[in-house]
Formats: sequence, structure tokens, C-alpha cells
Amino acid sequence: MIDQNSQYMQLAIDEAWKYQLLTYPNPAVGATVVKNHKVLSVAAHKEAGLPHAEVLALKSAFLTQYPNSPLEDLQSSQEIHSFLIENHNNFFHDCEIFVTLEPCNHVGKTPACAMLLKSIQIKKVIIGTLDPNKQASGGQERLLNANIEVEIGLCKEQTDKLLYPFLQYQRGHFTFFKIAMREDGSVDGGYITTQKSLDLVHELRTKINLMVMGGNTIRKDRPILDARFSKTKKAPDIFIYSKNDSFDKTIPLFDVQNREVFISSDLSLLEENKFIMIEGGYSLFQIFKDSIDYVMVFLSHKEPKKNKVHFSKLGFRIEYSYFLNEIDEILFLKRVNESKLG
Repeated sequence: MIDQNSQYMQLAIDEAWKYQLLTYPNPAVGATVVKNHKVLSVAAHKEAGLPHAEVLALKSAFLTQYPNSPLEDLQSSQEIHSFLIENHNNFFHDCEIFVTLEPCNHVGKTPACAMLLKSIQIKKVIIGTLDPNKQASGGQERLLNANIEVEIGLCKEQTDKLLYPFLQYQRGHFTFFKIAMREDGSVDGGYITTQKSLDLVHELRTKINLMVMGGNTIRKDRPILDARFSKTKKAPDIFIYSKNDSFDKTIPLFDVQNREVFISSDLSLLEENKFIMIEGGYSLFQIFKDSIDYVMVFLSHKEPKKNKVHFSKLGFRIEYSYFLNEIDEILFLKRVNESKLG
């Protein structure tokens, strides 16, 4: 049976996974604020440069008590930090915050979360995983020195999983394969998932350094491969994997501004980029299989199938999954044999 504290941390973990890969180059992080055994808020870091999970969770928690507060309209990390420090009214003195990753202890694009937690004198901070980034670590020491109770290692196995892409960025580069399929593993026949999945894919395209596609797909489907359904519309650079560089350059793919299109069969291009998404079917997957850290599956349940796909046959296992809506399930698969990671 899962204890109550683990349930609080699991809420933070589940929220963080909704933004996995979207926070590049930051890790995905979630936080839950609890007061007198009641969950006040659950939040996650959504994008680099925006407020961290702790800040958003503290803001939402405060607004449960003060719904008409000016805090509601504050969006930037600095504004929220300053407001809570000056106006917390001792609200957080009997609160606990469950955070998947140690609160940051440095000032970068956002202020230090550990300093905020110290300033509002929160009762207790429960941490899943200590920050492996030396520049940002040290939050627990700051909190302990402020006589705030700190617990480390709750649900650590699950919170460690959240960090895997971030650790790969730090080591050099992270490559994931995106594929849409039905329950039986079929991948053909046009759009498989809903518009909400397409929106997510387009947001991911704005974060990556390079997008890889197979030459046959480009010739057959003549795609745009832009990010028109995203907030920023920033289209990624494209690497067309093909031994034949003969393409119709009049298709929309080659007419998107502010990006480069590379055509080559030389996979060394992957080594030159930190965050790479490969889109395709099973044939392209086999070509790039040894270069992939994650497989991100967009699985449609619109048409239930008797025969279910077994991802272990691909050499990958399910690391985490969640439903984007009633039809589309997002699955993150990780390599069964991780020897390539050393």
C-alpha cells in the first residue's frame, strides 16, 4: 500500500511527465503543496525561462486562501518570488512541499527556489532526487541552515526517471524517436491520433535542434514539417536521411524560413546536435535504433484492437505513460539494454 506522502510525491511526478522534453534544456520537475494533510496545489515546470515547479505550486496554493490577491496576475518568476516573500502572511508556516528535484540554489533565468522557500519559512521540503547539476545544487543545505525540515529520497526511483533526458543533454546529446500507432502497432493510413497530439508534436518541434525524416517519406507525403500549431511557430532544422539527394525542392518543406535542410546518409550529423527528434515508421526506426535514447509513442485507442503491440520486441520498455485525452496515450519507452550509456 502506498503511503500518503508517496501519493503526494506521485502527484508531482505525474504532472512533471506532462511536460517531459518540453522543458529542454531544463529537467522536467513537479511539485505538490500540502497543508494539514490537504493538497492545495500541484504544478510543473513548463518551459525554460518560465517559473519553476515550486514557484507555480506555491502561487496556486496561496491563491486558495487569497483568491482575489494581485498574485493571480503575476506571471514572471521574479514577480512571483518578490510578491510571496513580501506578502506570504505566514501562510506557508504549516505547509509541506513535495518536489521531484532538489530546489535550485542559484540565480539564472529565474531566482533561486531554495531562497524563496527559506524566505517564506515553509515547514518542510520533501525532495525526490538531489540535483546532479553542481551549478544549481545546494538547495537542501540552504534550507537546513534556515532550520527548515528536509527529507530526501522519497519515490527516488520514479523521480530519477524524470531526469534521464536532462542527464543525456548534459553528457552530450539526447535523441528520441517519435512514432504514432494504433493499439496493434499499425502505423500506416494517414493521421492516426487527434489534433491534441499534433499540437504536442509541434511544440516539441520548437524545442529540438534537429528533426530527422526518411527520404521516402518526404517524396511520398511532401510534408511541411513546420510548427504552425505551436505557440512560437519556430520550425526545426531538417535532416533528410537519404542516399539519393534528388528531391522536388518546390514542396513546402523547402520553403520554410529561418531553418536549414540537410540531405545526407551520413549519421555523424546526429553527433553535432544536442536535442534530436526522429519521426518515421518501423523502417526508419531500425536504421536509427542504436542512436535512440527514448521512443515517444503516440498511441491511439480510437479503434480498439484484439492484438496489442509488444514494445519489448523493439528492444524498449515502457518507462512512463499518460493519456493526453480520451483517445491518445503518450508512452515513453527506454532501451532495455542500456549498455550504450556506459
